Amino acid sequence: MAHFAELDETNTVTRVIVVHNNELLDENNNELEQKGIDFCVNLLGGTWKQTSYNANFRKNYASKGYLYDPIRDAFIEPQPYPSWTLNEDTCRWSAPIDYPTDGKDYWWNEEIQNWVIGD
Repeated sequence: MAHFAELDETNTVTRVIVVHNNELLDENNNELEQKGIDFCVNLLGGTWKQTSYNANFRKNYASKGYLYDPIRDAFIEPQPYPSWTLNEDTCRWSAPIDYPTDGKDYWWNEEIQNWVIGD
């Protein structure tokens, strides 16, 4: 199954739908994204981009609220905290300090800009 993300006028994902792979096939049985986009537009209208459940392309699987960046050709989740920066290779947000690897559960405290052991 193929997955397609609907984008609003700001390239924000409004929903993700599943489309049967048969809808993407051309006359030579090759899967084409444009065939899936055409199917979505004909069925529902709007603007669509294919997303990969396994993140094989467009960096991340799209979810509602994610931004599609046409320059990076990537789906990017909303920035979780102002101090976090975007990793250009993965298009994922990174904390200024790496998550501890001691096996305990932590949450990010933006006020102190550090990981805090969970309650």
